[in-house]
Amino acid sequence: MSVLRPFRPSDLFKFNNINLDIWTETYGIGFYLSYLARWPDLCCMQESPSGRPMGYIIGKAEGTGLEWHGHVTAVTVAPEYRRLSLARKMMDMLEQMSDKVYRGYFVDLYVRCTNELAIDMYERFDYSVYRRVREYYGSMSGGKNRRDEEDAFDMRKSLSRDPTRRSIRANGRDIIVGAHDVS
Repeated sequence: MSVLRPFRPSDLFKFNNINLDIWTETYGIGFYLSYLARWPDLCCMQESPSGRPMGYIIGKAEGTGLEWHGHVTAVTVAPEYRRLSLARKMMDMLEQMSDKVYRGYFVDLYVRCTNELAIDMYERFDYSVYRRVREYYGSMSGGKNRRDEEDAFDMRKSLSRDPTRRSIRANGRDIIVGAHDVS
């Protein structure tokens, strides 16, 4: 049993058990606080009955016109709490908010092309690859080391405002763009 609750600024001081995972992208305190200030309803913490952080999701709404969408900036679960469907619960929340409150056409996220477990999970959640972004992580982090020069898949899931599913494509793995082509 756990509780999905709004992410609070004080959570930044107690989520190391989640953020120390190799696949989790970490950011500065100012970055997290800007999300909490601007999109508090798209930022949640999964908490155990004892109050221990189990996972979190942070997201935003962005784009214009037919590109208006929800974006998963980070979703992660502490290793000891994986395989409990916590990521599914958090993704469901963000998708519902993106659909019903923000009225987005789709939800997207970026994932390292080598993170096969996450890609499989997102595909089970009905996300598909929209395109491959060359050296996405190098552009986002300044390319500090070879791991940071990695490609990402831009994965998307259409929402109810996109009944024809124009925001996704079947051949997304074949579409390759540079990091400068995405905002």
